[in-house]
Amino acid sequence: MSVNSMTGFASGQGGQGAHSWSWEIRSVNSKGLDVRLRIPDWLEGLEAFVRTALSKELSRGNVSVTLRMSRAEEGAAPLSVNSVVLSSVLDALRQTEAAAQDMGVDLKPASAADLLALRGVLEHATSQDDPAPLVATLKDEFLTLLASLAQMRRTEGAQLFKVMSRQIGEIEQLGTAAAALAEERKPRMAETLRANLERVLQNSDGVDPDRLAQELALIAVKSDVTEEIDRLAAHVDAARELLQLGGPIGRKLDFLMQEFNREANTLCSKSQSSELTKVGLELKTVIDQMREQVQNVE
Repeated sequence: MSVNSMTGFASGQGGQGAHSWSWEIRSVNSKGLDVRLRIPDWLEGLEAFVRTALSKELSRGNVSVTLRMSRAEEGAAPLSVNSVVLSSVLDALRQTEAAAQDMGVDLKPASAADLLALRGVLEHATSQDDPAPLVATLKDEFLTLLASLAQMRRTEGAQLFKVMSRQIGEIEQLGTAAAALAEERKPRMAETLRANLERVLQNSDGVDPDRLAQELALIAVKSDVTEEIDRLAAHVDAARELLQLGGPIGRKLDFLMQEFNREANTLCSKSQSSELTKVGLELKTVIDQMREQVQNVE
């Protein structure tokens, strides 16, 4: 399986009979799969179909789908009289004539042409289309666009794979450098430990032996970075295995980045060496850069 990005875009246009439309699908990173649809309600069954298709194809991402529909004007359609509007107009006309007669005002009789010229009385006849064939066409077109979106996410995922693979290699190299520096400083750290031991022994009159042993052990632990370096190496192996596995690995990679950062922080706090601290800071920089890439992985 390949590594997929959560970022993608697809669009398309189509037409059937008097209808024309345009699709637009956008996908950005998100903690889960967040789908937002803008599809006309009269296209019965299309929204449910789109939502199901998205959930089957994508695991994570903030996905917005917009379908804009338009219908061509039917200039040659036959004209018909809107009886409801005509009835309202005639009632208003009768009331107006009656009021005028009461006031002694003579009105010019209205002709049929006058009535038909009023807004809404005469209109183009429209037929009620069966939306099922249109919905079927739109479903097929959406699947094509969804495949295009998925391909774009895979293409961007391939680039993420290359970047993250290089960053994992950098982390591994820095971990190796930290191990070498930790080995080089052992004689100096041993001398420091002996000096601390002598200082403690010189002032240990009346000190509980168990408490003294605990303090000496704590001093040794605070200066030992072996476990941090070993865990860094283990995290590097785990990250590489995930990249090779592919698929929806973003959450697992994000957890690993937290573990990487924890080891780098501890390494810096226990370094007691400017060279080792420098390596630890470089580790933190690379880890932060890789975390930014991981945020886009599905």
